[in-house]
Amino acid sequence: MSSIKHVAIYGKGGIGKSCTASNIAAACAEEGHRVLVVGCDPKSDSSITLVGRRIPTMMDLIQRGGEIKEKDVVFSGYKGVKCIEVGGPEPGVGCAGRGIIVAIDFLRKVSHAMEEVDLVLYDVPGDIVCGGFSAPIRKGLVSQAYIITSGEYMPLYAANNISKGLRRLNTPLAGVICNSREAAAGKEKEIAEKFAGELNSRLVAFIPKDPIVQQCERRAVTVIEGAPASEIADVYRTLAKEIMSGAKPTVPEPLTDERLMEISRI
Repeated sequence: MSSIKHVAIYGKGGIGKSCTASNIAAACAEEGHRVLVVGCDPKSDSSITLVGRRIPTMMDLIQRGGEIKEKDVVFSGYKGVKCIEVGGPEPGVGCAGRGIIVAIDFLRKVSHAMEEVDLVLYDVPGDIVCGGFSAPIRKGLVSQAYIITSGEYMPLYAANNISKGLRRLNTPLAGVICNSREAAAGKEKEIAEKFAGELNSRLVAFIPKDPIVQQCERRAVTVIEGAPASEIADVYRTLAKEIMSGAKPTVPEPLTDERLMEISRI
C-alpha cells in the first residue's frame, strides 16, 4: 500500500487556501519531504509563490492540442516542490471540477510526479457542495481533507457545507484551520475551536493575520522563503508537521444552521 499522503485543502473562496497550501508545501520541503502541489483552482494561482511566476495550466495545453511532455506541465519550485496547475474552462463554460479529473488522468500518462513524492497537496476552490469540486475525492485521489475557515459566519457556513459533503462521500476530516481575519472582537480562535469541536474534529492551526504574508505574496515568494525567521513562518511549519504526522482523522458531524449561527455570535 502506498505511503504517499494525498491531502485536499477546502474552503470558501478568498479564505487563503492557496497561500496556506503553498506555505505548507514549502515548510514540508524544508524538512526534506518531497511535495507535489496540484492547483485545482481555475485562477491557477496555487503555485505562484513557490515557482515565482504563473505557470501554464494543463487544461490550456490540452485544449491547444499537440504533444505534451512532463516538462510542459510539471514545474519545480522552492526546495524542489513540484507544481502543477490544472486550470479550468473559460468563465461560464464547462465544469472546472470535471477538468480536474481530465487533467489528473492526462498527467498520469505523461508523468510519474504523483508517485515520486511523499505528499500530494490538492488546493481545491469553492466548496464541496458543487459536485464537480468533489471530483478529487470521488476519483479516489484524496484520502483526507482539511478545511480552512475564519471566525466569520460565511466562511463557517461554507466549512459546514463542506463537512456535509465529506460525510456524504465518507471522507475523513483531518482538521480545521483558522486563517484569522481578526473577526469577532478577539474571539475568533474561540469560535473556530468551538466549531471544530462540535464538528467532531479539532482546530489544528490558528494562523494570525500578519502583514508579512501579503508582503511575501507581492514578492511572489512564500513566507517560509521570504521571511524564514518570522513568527508566522513558524506557524506554517507547525501546521506542516501536523499534516505530515498522520494524526487520525474523523468523520465530520455537521452543525445545524441554528447552532452554527449561535457559535458565530459567541
